[in-house]
Amino acid sequence: MIQTLRKLVTFDEFVAKYPDNTPKRYELHDGVIVEMSQPTGDHEEIIVFLVQKFILEYSRISLPYGIPKTVIVKPLESESAYSPDILLLNLPNLVNEPLWKKESTVSQAESIPLVVEVVSSNWRDDYLKKAADYEAVGIPEYWIVDYAALGGRRFIGNPKQPTVSLYTLIDGEYQVSQFRGSDRIISPLFPELNLTPEQIFQVGGYPV
Repeated sequence: MIQTLRKLVTFDEFVAKYPDNTPKRYELHDGVIVEMSQPTGDHEEIIVFLVQKFILEYSRISLPYGIPKTVIVKPLESESAYSPDILLLNLPNLVNEPLWKKESTVSQAESIPLVVEVVSSNWRDDYLKKAADYEAVGIPEYWIVDYAALGGRRFIGNPKQPTVSLYTLIDGEYQVSQFRGSDRIISPLFPELNLTPEQIFQVGGYPV
């Protein structure tokens, strides 16, 4: 269960108090500090697996990317701050990020080629709020990895089944493609990536 602390704060207040001074994980959702629940082992194994795949692929094709441990994504038009499960950084653009050096925060689409959220109990945030805010930032590619089929039926179908939803920014709006089972995930960022939902979900021990 996610505990929400209902005192409205600014982004500056949030970064001053929470990211560096506590071992717990927090996000800021429109001025509301949200304490994130401790993830499951399956959740973390899937993150490790995907990070390995992404590093191998961007290294193979010599893209100047990196995957940080703790970086905040801040939509410029809201008092929100997110810590994605996986964030790809375009390292050369970090010199243009005004909050990077002091607060390890990025806000420009040019710095963020791809983000991934692995779904847990707060699935509504992933499918609704974060999708809207990542779209507003202009992040080109957003993956929602719903390995336990927790999302609502309007997002992953009826009957619900484990799904990778891949949001691609086209003319300023996200268009979603969904992949299940042995489908090859088609990523505009990594067009030669050979990866299926089946491979991802089996890491966490889930049937496909």
